[in-house]
Amino acid sequence: MKLKKQVTVCGAAIFCVAVFSLYLMLDRVQHDPARHQNGGNFPRSQISVLQNRIEQLEQLLEENHEIISHIKDSVLELTANAEGPPALLPYHTANGSWAVLPEPRPSFFSVSPQDCQFALGGRGQKPELQMLTVSENLPFDNVEGGVWRQGFDISYSPNDWDAEDLQVFVVPHSHNDPGWIKTFDKYYMEQTQHILNSMVSKLQEDPRRRFLWAEVSFFAKWWDNISAQKKAAVRRLVGNGQLEIATGGWVMPDEANSHYFALIDQLIEGHQWLERNLGAPPRSGWAVDPFGYSSTMPYLLRRANLTSMLIQRVHYAIKKHFAATHSLEFMWRQMWDPDSGTDIFCHMMPFYSYDVPHTCGPDPKICCQFDFKRLPGGRINCPWKVPPRAITEANVADRAALLLDQYRKKSRLFRSNVLLVPLGDDFRYDKPQEWDAQFFNYQRLFDFLNSRPELHVQAQFGTLSEYFDALYKRTGVEPGARPPGFPVLSGDFFSYADREDHYWTGYFTSRPFYKSLDRVLEAHLRGAEVLYSLAVAHARRSGLAGQYPLSDFALLTEARRTLGLFQHHDAITGTAKEAVVVDYGVRLLRSLVSLKQVIINAAHYLVLGDKETYGFDPGTPFLQMDDSRLSHDALPERTVIQLDSSPRFVVLFNPLEQERLSVVTLLVNSPRVRVLSEEGQPLSVQISMHWSSATNVVPDVYQVSVPIRLPALGLGVLQLQPDLDGPYTLPSSVRVYLNGVKLSVSRQTAFPLRVMDSSTSDFAISNRYMQVWFSGLTGLLKSIRRVDEEQEQQVEVKVLIYGTRTSKDKSGAYLFLPDSEAKPYVPKKPPVLRVTEGPFFSEVAAYYEHFHQVVRLYNLPGVEGLSLDMAFLVDIRDYVNKELALRIHTDIDSQGTFFTDLNGFQVQPRRYLKKLPLQANFYPMPVMAYIQDGQRRLTLHTAQALGVSSLADGQLEVILDRRLMQDDNRGLGQGLKDNKITCNRFRLLLERRTVSQEPGFFSKLATMFRGLIFSSNTIRSPKVQDERSTSYPSLLSHLTSMYLNTPPLALPVAKRQATSPALRSFHPLASPLPCDFHLLNLRTLAAEDTSPSADAALILHRKGFDCGLEAKNLGFNCTTSQGKLALGSLFHGLDVVFLQPTSLTLLYPLASPSNSTDIFVEPMEIGTFRLRLG
Repeated sequence: MKLKKQVTVCGAAIFCVAVFSLYLMLDRVQHDPARHQNGGNFPRSQISVLQNRIEQLEQLLEENHEIISHIKDSVLELTANAEGPPALLPYHTANGSWAVLPEPRPSFFSVSPQDCQFALGGRGQKPELQMLTVSENLPFDNVEGGVWRQGFDISYSPNDWDAEDLQVFVVPHSHNDPGWIKTFDKYYMEQTQHILNSMVSKLQEDPRRRFLWAEVSFFAKWWDNISAQKKAAVRRLVGNGQLEIATGGWVMPDEANSHYFALIDQLIEGHQWLERNLGAPPRSGWAVDPFGYSSTMPYLLRRANLTSMLIQRVHYAIKKHFAATHSLEFMWRQMWDPDSGTDIFCHMMPFYSYDVPHTCGPDPKICCQFDFKRLPGGRINCPWKVPPRAITEANVADRAALLLDQYRKKSRLFRSNVLLVPLGDDFRYDKPQEWDAQFFNYQRLFDFLNSRPELHVQAQFGTLSEYFDALYKRTGVEPGARPPGFPVLSGDFFSYADREDHYWTGYFTSRPFYKSLDRVLEAHLRGAEVLYSLAVAHARRSGLAGQYPLSDFALLTEARRTLGLFQHHDAITGTAKEAVVVDYGVRLLRSLVSLKQVIINAAHYLVLGDKETYGFDPGTPFLQMDDSRLSHDALPERTVIQLDSSPRFVVLFNPLEQERLSVVTLLVNSPRVRVLSEEGQPLSVQISMHWSSATNVVPDVYQVSVPIRLPALGLGVLQLQPDLDGPYTLPSSVRVYLNGVKLSVSRQTAFPLRVMDSSTSDFAISNRYMQVWFSGLTGLLKSIRRVDEEQEQQVEVKVLIYGTRTSKDKSGAYLFLPDSEAKPYVPKKPPVLRVTEGPFFSEVAAYYEHFHQVVRLYNLPGVEGLSLDMAFLVDIRDYVNKELALRIHTDIDSQGTFFTDLNGFQVQPRRYLKKLPLQANFYPMPVMAYIQDGQRRLTLHTAQALGVSSLADGQLEVILDRRLMQDDNRGLGQGLKDNKITCNRFRLLLERRTVSQEPGFFSKLATMFRGLIFSSNTIRSPKVQDERSTSYPSLLSHLTSMYLNTPPLALPVAKRQATSPALRSFHPLASPLPCDFHLLNLRTLAAEDTSPSADAALILHRKGFDCGLEAKNLGFNCTTSQGKLALGSLFHGLDVVFLQPTSLTLLYPLASPSNSTDIFVEPMEIGTFRLRLG
C-alpha cells in the first residue's frame, strides 16, 4: 500500500506540473502583440517580437519536459526499490494462448521535442557531390578510353605550368597484408621483417629518401624484436620526416563488414602504441586496398585529428566521372553535418590499381617501365612486354621526358599543380636490391628534371603528408581546410567494381561463420573492458587492488589486437586462403576464451556481498563460462547446470547501458526446478525440452527460461533449486508436424506433445503485441497482425538459390556473378515443423536439408516482445557453385528505395538501379537494413555482417552463405569450399509511422503558434523523409539492435563443497543512460610499461533517431536529455576524480581538465573522455 500511495502522489505531481506549466505558457503567449486580421501580414518588428516569444515558449516546453523527466526517475526509483509480493502467475486465456500479467512498475517514454528535430534534417547547404545522386545520374557505360582503358585521352599544353611549376611527390610504400595468401606470422618471418630492417639502413643512406608505412600490427611485432639502437634510428627517421606512419591503425581495415566499435578499437590500439613508442601521431589516412569505402571512416579519422586521407578502390565509372570533372580531391562530409565540422580532405587515386604501372600516369605500359624492380633479370616483368631500363647519363633525357609526360597528364585530372605519385605494391622493398634500384634510378630522374627550369617541374621523394602540406600551401589554406573551389562530397563508395560488371559484392557474405564469430568476440571484448574497468576502480577504492588479478589486462590487450587484426581487409571479408582462415579462427577463439575469463574474474569480485572474502584462484574459478566451443569452427555448446540437493547460483551480466527486461534461458539437468530471485522470491519460469534435431531431444537436459530485469551494465543473481512440480514452473507445449516424413518423436512425460502428420492450414503464435502467421506447408513466416489492427501485414519469407555463370568469369570469394535471378529453394522432402508454445516465448522451428529456421516470439512487455527473433542454421557443404538467400516480401510500397547501415554507425539510403546488373545492387549490412513507406517500416536487424539488397518494391534480400568452387581471378587462387555449419541470427521489427513526427502535445502547441504566424513554406514538412539523403532508425530499433548484438551472459557459480559466499546484484550506474546514448567502451588505458594505468577511455556515441515511428505505450523505458549527461553522478559508489575531453584516440586533449563533470554530446557524434574513477 505504501508503494501505491507513493506512485499516486508522484503521478499527481506530474499532472499538476504539466497543467501549471501549460497555464504559464498560455499566459505568456496572451501578452504577445495582437496579430493583424489581414492574413498575418505583420510589420517586421512585430514578427521579430513574436519569434522571440515563441522561442521562449519552446524553452518553457523543454523545462517542462525536464521536470517531468526528473519526476519520472523518482517514480522508477521508488518502484524499483520497493519489495512487493511475488509476481502473479501467467495464465491460459479462453483461446488457449498465454497471458502474462503486466509488470507492477510503470514504463516511461519521455523524449525531448528538440531531440526529434535532428532527424528532420534540412539544415545547411547540400554538398555538390551526393553519391546517391551521382550514381543515379551516371550512365555506367564502360566506353573504351584508349591507353587509359577505363578513362579518356588526356591532353595538355607545355605552357600550362609557365605560371606555376608542377610539384611532384613520389611516395615509396609497401602494402603489407596482415594475412592473405600467407598467415600473419609467415608474412612477417618471410617478408615484412626484411622490409622494415632494410628501411632503417636504406633511408639513413640519403636524407632525401622517404617511406610510407600503414600497418601497426606488423610494425609492433618487428619493434619487439629489434635492438635499442635500431629503435633510436627509427625514431630519428620519424622525427625528421623520412618515415611516415599513415592512418596508424592496427590494420588497414575492411570498411564494409567491420563494426564501428572494432574500427575505433583498432585505431586506438595503433595510435596508443605509436604514442608510447614513437611519439608520432598520424596526420594522414592511407587506404589503398579496402574494396569500397564507407563514410564512417572519414568521420573517425577526422575525430582522431587527422586532416587528410587517400582512397583507391572506387568504381571505375565514378573515377572516370570525377577525373573528368576535376573532383578527385574533395572535402568528405557526413550526411548529417549542416556545416563543415566533419570535413576531411580526401584524395582519390584515379587509375585501376595502386601498383606502379597504374600510378605514374594514364598509360600502364609506360609507367611499368619506371618500376625498377622489374628490370631485366628479375623475378617479375612488365605484362606490356616493354621492360624498364636503368637510368644512365645517355638515356636520362629521353626517359625523364617520357615520365614527365605521364606526370603532366595525370596532373591535368586535379585542381592543383601538386601531384602525388605512389611508388610501391604488395610486400615491396623486401630486398636491399629493390631499394637501390628504385631510389638510385628515380633520384637520377629527379636530378635531371629539377636541373631544367624550362620544364617547370620539381620532383622529389615525399611522404603522403608532405604531399598534402604542399597542396595546402599552394592553395593558400591551413592543413585540413577546404581549398578554394574544391567540391564537398557526402555518401559512400559502395559497391565497387574494378572492371566490366565485376562487382565486389560477394565478400559482403563470404565465410559468414567467421563474420559471426567476429561479432561474438566484439561483444565479449566490450563487456570485458567495462567490467574490468569497473572492478579495478572499485577494488582500488576499497584498498583491495593488490588482490585483484591485474594480469587480466594482458588478456584484454591480446584480445584487442586479435579483434583489430581480424578487421583487416582480407580477414573479416572472408577473402584469405583456407589455412590463413584457420589461423584467424584459432586466434579469435583463444581471445574469446580469455575474455570470458576476464568477465568471470570481474563479475566474481563485483557480485560478492563482502569484498574482503575475495580471492583469485586461477585453478578453481568462482564462476563457470556460459558456453564453450570445441574448436574455432564449431558452434558454441551451452553449459548445463547440474542440480542436486544444494542450491545453485547463476550470475547474469547485462552489457547494455540500459536496464533490460529479457528472457534468460539456462540449461539444467532436471525439469523439476525452482528459480528464486536475489531476494528469495520464487519466479515464474517456462521449462522446455532441449532438442538436438527436429524430432529428438537431448536426454536429461532441459531449458529453463526466466524473465528477469537486469541493471544497466550490471549483474543480477538467480538461485536454482531442485523442486517438485511447483506452480511457478510452467511447461511448454509442443506440436510436431511430420509432413509425411517417417520419424519417431522423442516424448517426455513432463511436457504436452502432439505429433501430427501434416498441417495444410496456416497457424499462428502470438503475444501481447502481435499475432504471427506461418505457412502450414513450409513453416516459414507469412504475415504479422498487430493486436489493435484488423488487417494483417504481409511479411513473407522465402528461401532462394543463386547459381554462378557458366562463362569464364564466375563468382568467388570477392565477386558475385550470378547466372540469373534467384530460383526458389526446392527441398528434396517436405520440412518437419515443430511449434512450441509457453508463457514467456513461443517459437516455430522448420527443419530443411540445408537450413533450420527458428522464429521465436517473446511474450514480454517492451523491446523483447516487439520484434521477432529469427535464427537460420545453414549447412551448404554439399552445394556446388550455389548461394543461399533469404527474401522477405511485404506489401510496403518502398518505391525502389531501401536503407542499409554503414558499420553499425549510420544509415545510408540506397536506390535500386535497373541500369546496373543485379549484383551491383547488393550492399553491406553489418547491423540492419530497412524498407518503408508512409505507414510502416520493416527493419531486419542482423548479428553478423551479410550482403543485402531490395530487388523489387517491398522486398529485402540477404545472402546467407556461398559455396564456390573456383577462384575469381583477384589473387586469392582458391574458391570458397571450407563452409561451416553457420548460425545467422536476426531480429525482424515492423513499426508503424505516427500521424505526426512531432513527439507530443506541447510540441504541437508550439508548432501551432509558429504556423499561425509564419508562412507555411518556412515549416519543415515531415513528408519528405524519403527524398532526403539522411535516415535514422527509431529509438526502439536502436535498442532492438543492441538486444540482439549484446545478449546477457549467464555465468553459473561453480559447485563447491564449502558454503557459498553471499552474492549481491551489482548496479554500477546510479541511473541508466539516456536512451539515445550508447556507452561504446570504458577501456582501461595502458601505462608506459604496458601495465594498466588508473585512467580509462570513456567513449560515448549519441545516436541519431527518427521520432516519426510509434514508440509510446509500447512498454519500454526511454528518456532523452538533449545530449546532456552528468558523469559525476553516473557511477554508483565511484567518484569521477579526473575528466578530460580528448580526440577519438586520446592523442589530443580537446580542453583542459575541468572540475565540472557535466558533458554535452551532439547527435551522431562520438565523444571520447580520459576518465579516472576513484
